[in-house]
Amino acid sequence: MADAVELEVAGRTVRLSSPDKVFFPERGFTKLDLARYYLAVGPGILRALRDRPTTLERYPEGVNGENFFQKRAPKNMPDWIPTAHITFPSGRSADEMCPTEVGAVLWAAQFGTLTFHPWPVRRDDVDRPDELRLDLDPQPGTDYSHAVRAAHELRSVLHDYGDLRGWPKTSGGRGLHVFVPIAPHWTFTQVRRAAIAAARELERRMPDQVTTAWWKEERGEKIFIDYNQTARDRTIASAYSVRPRPHAPVSAPLTWDEVGSALPRDFDLATMPVRYAERGDVHADMDDHAYSLEALLELAARDEHDHGLGDLPYPPEYPKMPGEPKRVQPSRAKKG
Repeated sequence: MADAVELEVAGRTVRLSSPDKVFFPERGFTKLDLARYYLAVGPGILRALRDRPTTLERYPEGVNGENFFQKRAPKNMPDWIPTAHITFPSGRSADEMCPTEVGAVLWAAQFGTLTFHPWPVRRDDVDRPDELRLDLDPQPGTDYSHAVRAAHELRSVLHDYGDLRGWPKTSGGRGLHVFVPIAPHWTFTQVRRAAIAAARELERRMPDQVTTAWWKEERGEKIFIDYNQTARDRTIASAYSVRPRPHAPVSAPLTWDEVGSALPRDFDLATMPVRYAERGDVHADMDDHAYSLEALLELAARDEHDHGLGDLPYPPEYPKMPGEPKRVQPSRAKKG
């Protein structure tokens, strides 16, 4: 095994130790392959991460080894990588890395980072998201094709409420993500409320195919719109992130024309650089837009006033939130 190699990017030299270490045994991809992948899609993943507090999903011994999520900036992080001070729902806080250049992505890859989980905020305002992120999660009995149908209807919902435009991407698994760039005017609570409103409208339009039920026992064979992915400290894998599965899939940005024709397995550590070289970043114009959530927040207000549809449960590790319904699994509540 080679001792180390050095990679050059935009005037930075990043040292990669043990470059021949195999990270994906099924495909034979090494740590060096991982770093070269991120170099190949560098401008794309930097667009997704730039200035965002970012949690690192690390697999130091490869995809079959132990893993952990690193939220706090590592002590050995070079001083040219900035940080942002963020606060968790528990009240604790930490400094997280905020990539501003591709070299930061390569540096993280050196320490076994496969997936990057950026917050939906920028480091100059960590309390007001600039993205509305909608996660379409296939439940048992459903698959990617069902998520595709839901995503196309979600596109219509977004258009109907504020003329919003979403940018779709594969999750790297069976689901789809749709990101909407927004002006950073609203709190996490308000953005989550807008996500719930969009999800409920989609559920009304596709009641047999879509659910907002937080408790798994109530979801059935439907696509779950995971509104809690918009809660503070909940993050979604970035575009171009490699996902920790044996065949090294990646979260692939798509055009709407590709949603349905392209399949998640089309995009992996080997194929995405080819696509990127041919087409570039198909989400490159996201940062040119900043939409308003007013129409979705008005829909949320009408849902509450006219139909009694208020808040929905938060994840279990969150403190009890104002207006939140009982955070009790329905089957247990009945027994009680």
